[in-house]
Amino acid sequence: MLDGVTYAGFNVVDIQQVVTETTKPVIVVMRHTPDFDEIKKALAHLPECENRYQVIKRAGRITPVVTKDVDKPIYIQVCGMDIADACEIVRLTSTRSLIPEPLRVAHLIATGIVQGESRGRA
Repeated sequence: MLDGVTYAGFNVVDIQQVVTETTKPVIVVMRHTPDFDEIKKALAHLPECENRYQVIKRAGRITPVVTKDVDKPIYIQVCGMDIADACEIVRLTSTRSLIPEPLRVAHLIATGIVQGESRGRA
């Protein structure tokens, strides 16, 4: 599971390449649907902007998944597995919040290491 496909200033993860190289499926989790127009504007200021944008677009279809709150879905992109299975995994692992536990706990640990405490917003 990944928390989005971009990290630290639009460093982009090519999830298709991850699946190819590791033979492990990837589920990308997002709180909101991305605004591709705004992403493209932001990327225009970076090297290899078109390549980065294409990797983001190749990540696949964005699918809403209801975990805890019927009125507020989260969104996923999937590569290397069936979308129905990915939705079920996300639902089953979202036990304490809208976000799946593996991502929530990773966020808590990373924030605690970097800042000395977590604000609890995975």
